This record gives sequence, structure tokens and C-alpha cells, in this order.
Amino acid sequence: MATHLITGASSGIGAALARALYERGDALVLLARNEERAQQLVAVFPDATTLVADLEHPESLRASLGERMPATLDSVLHVAGVVDLGPVSELPAEVWRRTLDVNLAAPAELTRLALPALRATRGRVVFVNSGAGLNASPSWSAYAASKFGLRALADALRAEERGSGVRVTSVFPGRTATPMQQKVHEQEGAEYDEAEWIRPESVVTAVLTALDLPRDADLTDIRVRPGA
Repeated sequence: MATHLITGASSGIGAALARALYERGDALVLLARNEERAQQLVAVFPDATTLVADLEHPESLRASLGERMPATLDSVLHVAGVVDLGPVSELPAEVWRRTLDVNLAAPAELTRLALPALRATRGRVVFVNSGAGLNASPSWSAYAASKFGLRALADALRAEERGSGVRVTSVFPGRTATPMQQKVHEQEGAEYDEAEWIRPESVVTAVLTALDLPRDADLTDIRVRPGA
């Protein structure tokens, strides 16, 4: 039985991914931002291990997780993220700090803490990035910067861990029908129709393909775009 540590399992792509892995019998370690969210995850995934860890404060992760980090992990799946749009002239420092902490610094610290468990199984780290990690648009500066940084983190980690057997995949979804996308539309002042965008389950298919790939090949960067 494979064991996966997942962030962002409460909604969107993370929830769909946790559900797919849970239904096929894999063991889950789910990170929740607070006790209330942890209890919600327990209700949905009663057999999973649920840990409380605040990604807005990456420096607290070591103390929060402590000795509860599993000895072995087959994957760490970074799905959690935040987005706040606005031009550079209007985005305050606290937005930049929160965005970079949750989207970049927390994945880096969590990966650091999980590496011994990943090396033990020659596991995989998956960073669910974004199309904004490839191209930056007006009003997307903070989010895009965090995702460009996440891509750099993945590339450096892949090179560093090649000898250990730990593999690293970046997934770059286009706009996906999630609560985050609904929030983006609200910030853009646009109507939201989830039927226009990628289904979370389609992104999950890409992630599962990377997880299940035999060791004679690797998937390093996966771009998922809306169909015609």
C-alpha cells in the first residue's frame, strides 16, 4: 500500500486527488490548516491520518508535524495554494508575504521535512503549479512570482535528488473548475461557469499517471490545458 502526504485536500484538485487515492486503497496523510478543517477531512476520509499545520507560517511546520511525519512516504503532493489579484501598484506587502509563504516557502519546508521518508521509498514529489508559473499576466504578479519560484524549486530539487532516486514532477494546469477559480472570477469581475474550465478530476489523471509511471521513464513537467 502506497502512502501519500497531501496538502489542499479540503477542496478542488486536492480533494479530487485525495478521493481518487483513497478509493483505490492507498494510505493518506492529510494536512489541514486548523482543527475545524481537520475534523472535516476526518469525516470524509476516516481512515486517513490528519495533521494540523499552518502553511501560512512555514517556520512552524517542523514543530507542528514533529515526530508525526511518517517514516516512509511514496509521495508528497503539494496542492494547496492561495491567490490574490491586483496590480503591483496596489498589492501590499502582506499579500506578497502570504502568497509566497503558502505557495512557495511552505512547499519547500514541507519537502525538506519529508525527504528522509521519500528517500526511503525512492518516492515522488508532485508540485501542482499553474499556467501562471509559465507566463505572468497583468494583476497576477504575486501569484505568478510564487509559481515561477515553485517551478525553480522543483527543478533544483530534481537535480539534487537524482542520486537518491526521489523523482520530482511539476503539473501546470490551466484554469480549473475549483473554488479558487471562482474566487479569481470574482476578483476579475467576471461571471463564473465551471463548465468552461478543466475538471479537477482531469488534473488528477495527470498526477496519477506520474505517480504510477514505471521507473524506466519519468514525467518531469506536465501541462494540462482546457480542451476545445
